[in-house]
Amino acid sequence: MVLCTLLTPYSVLSILSAGVSMAAAAPSPGIQMTENTNENHHEHVKRGGTCNFPNYNGMVAVQKGGSNAGWAMSPDQECSYGSWCPYACEPGQLMGQWDPSATSYSYPKCQNGGLYCDSNGNLQKPNSNNDYCYDGKGTVVAKNNANSGDVAFCQTVLPGNEAMLIPTLVGSGSKQTLAVPGTDYWASTASHFYVNAPGVSVQDACQWGSTANPQGNWAPFVAGANMDDNKNTFVKIGWNPVYLESSCPFKNVKPSFGIKITCDDESQCEGLPCSIDPSSNDVNEVSSSGGGSSGAGGGNFCVVTVRNGGKANIEVFDAGSSSKKKREESPLESIITTVTETKYETVTVTEKS
Repeated sequence: MVLCTLLTPYSVLSILSAGVSMAAAAPSPGIQMTENTNENHHEHVKRGGTCNFPNYNGMVAVQKGGSNAGWAMSPDQECSYGSWCPYACEPGQLMGQWDPSATSYSYPKCQNGGLYCDSNGNLQKPNSNNDYCYDGKGTVVAKNNANSGDVAFCQTVLPGNEAMLIPTLVGSGSKQTLAVPGTDYWASTASHFYVNAPGVSVQDACQWGSTANPQGNWAPFVAGANMDDNKNTFVKIGWNPVYLESSCPFKNVKPSFGIKITCDDESQCEGLPCSIDPSSNDVNEVSSSGGGSSGAGGGNFCVVTVRNGGKANIEVFDAGSSSKKKREESPLESIITTVTETKYETVTVTEKS
């Protein structure tokens, strides 16, 4: 499988297993929307110019301080003429627009999500039968049982550059529905999330980070979910392989929080228990009835299958006292000697007519 992103080799979880069409809404005032009838977009792109973020019908502007200006793109990347521009949606919803000619998970077309900014600066809506954002299957809920602050679940952009830019903020003691795609979502792919420590803001967590802090792409845990045509939802939690890399300064430090999968009706679930509790698990250990599995980059994970359209929860909780003792013995400050930053490099692929 060819990874769709040039930014991180581990942003995609192992695909678990293998859309809701809604009426197209009217364009936002000040934004010219056109229905796309040219799937391949063979056109001569005029020099200069960008398309503004439309702020419409469930769209959520992210990391607005960069050149991306709200689009779910790298902060140094503009929604320029002749390019596809992915966007984020409200929690529990999925992006309903992408390049119709991009039908498989292969580079470079797997980055062609969102709306198309044409050579005249108009945003084209390629899938006329889909709304801009639509509800996912609603079968997975993120619950924050930690007492130490809000939790940021940061979803990767796919189709797109797979950076963890799409925010779902779960307040302490509250819950949020996560976006779970069915097989009619783009290329039948799953949704993928980086799960950050309680207290880390969405602004800090849902962006490409650095080894200064275990957040963003260096968050300790990842999760994923999707539903097949038989109404089985596959839910996965695991260790982030980047957190385990030899160059990671906190690779031997237990997180201050844990994560587990629970079910509203356990009779509908296979694979329980499935949890990571730093008070009893070492780094890269999981507790699972099946013993867990090892995925890309050596990150261990477990999967729960929820039958018949049942519902599962991904719960975040404060770790126990043994984890606190470990952190006191090996504080992050004592092991971080250098701070590195990942630089973005935007790659533009142009198709000649």
